[in-house]
Amino acid sequence: MGVVLVTCALIFLNDKVLCAQRSSTMNLPGLWEFPGGKIEKGESPEECLVREIKEELAITIKVLGALKPNDHAYSKGIVIRLLPYVCIWQCGEVKLLEHQQIKWVEKGNLNSLNWAPADIPIVNDLSENWNIIQKQLVDYTTES
Repeated sequence: MGVVLVTCALIFLNDKVLCAQRSSTMNLPGLWEFPGGKIEKGESPEECLVREIKEELAITIKVLGALKPNDHAYSKGIVIRLLPYVCIWQCGEVKLLEHQQIKWVEKGNLNSLNWAPADIPIVNDLSENWNIIQKQLVDYTTES
């Protein structure tokens, strides 16, 4: 069984996380996800995320650290290993180059979105660890 490594960015700004709705031209149209993409040969997960977010949203991010990955089988013989990373928005204006829309979502509203199946465990992990992540973000921005 093949495993495809896919990164996703949990991009934080002002105590909210960026969530993206898949467009009609993408697989799983209309479902919500954390943006990211497949790791290319010779690319680290962090490099992949920076590239993918630039390609999908036209913004620059800083990758701070990883959360627990999730394996999900969308079709027979292929497993997606979703590698989530906590990130912060550095610069640029969001442009919807692939997604239908984005929302900046607070912790309490995460479960109101119709998530892609592979992202649901990431959402649950994020909800459980939200306060710890927020403290780390405050500590990071204070140090910078």
